[in-house]
Amino acid sequence: MENFLSISKCSTAQLQELLELSAELKKSYKNGLRDLCLAGKSLAMLFEKTSLRTRISFQVAMADLGGHALYLKPEDIGIIGKREPAKDMARVLSRYVHGIMARTFSHDTIIEFTRFATVPVINALSDWSHPCQAMADVLTIKEHCGRLEGIKIAYVGDGNNVARSLAFACAKLSMKFVCASPAGYELDADSIGRVNDIAADTALQISDPIAAVKDADIVYTDTWTSMGQEDEKAKRIKDFEGFQVNAQLLNNAPDSVKVMHCLPAYRGQEITDEVAEAPNSIIFDQAENRLHFQRALLKKLLSK
Repeated sequence: MENFLSISKCSTAQLQELLELSAELKKSYKNGLRDLCLAGKSLAMLFEKTSLRTRISFQVAMADLGGHALYLKPEDIGIIGKREPAKDMARVLSRYVHGIMARTFSHDTIIEFTRFATVPVINALSDWSHPCQAMADVLTIKEHCGRLEGIKIAYVGDGNNVARSLAFACAKLSMKFVCASPAGYELDADSIGRVNDIAADTALQISDPIAAVKDADIVYTDTWTSMGQEDEKAKRIKDFEGFQVNAQLLNNAPDSVKVMHCLPAYRGQEITDEVAEAPNSIIFDQAENRLHFQRALLKKLLSK
């Protein structure tokens, strides 16, 4: 593994190795043991979009491993490709640091970085893929369910980058994925097709959230209005009526179901406060696991 761009580009063996390393490092750090494998190493963190979890988890992970992270704010770099071409930034940064992490609007920016960078590139979020989030989610599911094989994830909401990454993770790791979305907000047919080409009958797109959550092990949701879509907020709230993850919806799911959300959560919109704070909510466990997965990813990519 030279870069980490999307789950679709990783093999099952690579994903399993990262999950095992994540669990191993999490246990070590919980027991007060440190692995300083990145001593003297540095990571450039480029942010076109602001973030709480992505920034802090990567920064802490680098420090935990003995390395150093440099935070480049949106106002520092502007929109990548306008102030300075991505290919120029990639080549300059490759001469300063040992790795590049980018949280961008366009997935093409991430691809351009990998073409010209001579150090590992990590996709910390793009409009097409959010692989670090999905892998932290998978780690959390394995911890709470004791397995991955046969797990059913019911994703209720916008067929966005998180939904796509989870769908590909399901195909690679023997899980099932059902996405329930209103018309016009479905996970794209090309992604559904590619997922099912990897593992037949893995992913299904439907319009009925009640049908989606039946027999689900996990009910997952995300914000209806992502960063950069603020002008669509009022329309989206109206269009997503009936797709809220609330107690009424969960009455149609098994009693053992777990609830997940990648955060930030807009309580009262895609999820109710009651559900977010319920005993079966594992939202903050998955947020914590961003740190543990990314620690493993950084060790894998930068300790060579």
